[in-house]
Amino acid sequence: MSGLAEIAEKAGVSPATVSRALRGLHHVNHKTRKKIVDAAMALDYPLRPDLLPREVRKKSNVVGVITPYISRWYFAQSINGIEQSLREAGIDLMLFNFSQVDARQQIFQKKQLREKVDALIIISLPPEDEEFEALLALGIPLTLLGFDHTDHNSVMVDDVLGGRIATSHLIDYGHRDIAILSGARDIAMNFNVSDNRTLGFLKAMQEANLEWNPENDIRGDYNVQTAEIAMEAFLGRKKLPTAIFCHSDEMAIGAMKAIRKKGLRVAEDISIIGFDDHEISQHIGLTTVSQPPQFLGQMAASTAIDSILKPGVQTKHLSVATSLVLRETTARI
Repeated sequence: MSGLAEIAEKAGVSPATVSRALRGLHHVNHKTRKKIVDAAMALDYPLRPDLLPREVRKKSNVVGVITPYISRWYFAQSINGIEQSLREAGIDLMLFNFSQVDARQQIFQKKQLREKVDALIIISLPPEDEEFEALLALGIPLTLLGFDHTDHNSVMVDDVLGGRIATSHLIDYGHRDIAILSGARDIAMNFNVSDNRTLGFLKAMQEANLEWNPENDIRGDYNVQTAEIAMEAFLGRKKLPTAIFCHSDEMAIGAMKAIRKKGLRVAEDISIIGFDDHEISQHIGLTTVSQPPQFLGQMAASTAIDSILKPGVQTKHLSVATSLVLRETTARI
């Protein structure tokens, strides 16, 4: 595959101009852009669909979705929202699911995606720089769900703000000794949700002039079982916090199970707040920070459809609000 230097030489422009033109930036005049596109096509360089002449564009009527998980609540809800919006628009969904790093590398390198899908939605999985380059080389519009990037459409909630909302609620209830039940950051998958929610927690603590004790950081894995095990070990300490901010509702459920097995009372002895507003949360009275993953999926699908139908439109960065849902698992000191 020819590179930018070869295209620049054939078109009689600089590699920097080629780079700007092929990224779709507006400050390249139409005549120069056409010369670059013609040169790139002659050299068999993969171009973004919006740069191709209309007569050579191919549509598959399919949007690809890359996700690390299918069964986990957030991902399942997001995919459901995407599928619903695509179906209503008469567009098919092609799902790429993986949970191992080698599978991740294979998906991000699949050149045949360029002919199989018209756009890609990536759920909560920030690609590495090399992976982004591989995706850009496909010439497919990208929409990011759950994280953002300057040059691509994105739909997400503000996890930092959500962490602040949860922690501020506990502080407003008089709690000063607060622990976090956080998701173990998966370096291989490059997740940053847990980091951002912890950052929001720390900002709220700092604003209230409260000192954070790192020993109060409990690590789970966004599910009931690991959270329960981690919480059981933590409850062996002599001095316990009065409240715990859990990074997900499922981890909050695990924490509540461990607390009750220890003979302690949720809210009266230890307040618990989650993050998600999982459908089961209302049935167990869990105070939480609500986010709408199905709606996020619908917005991501709508944005992806726009990128297909209206190539070259301005990049969108959409942020959906989180909110406090007050129930019975938090109590005032």
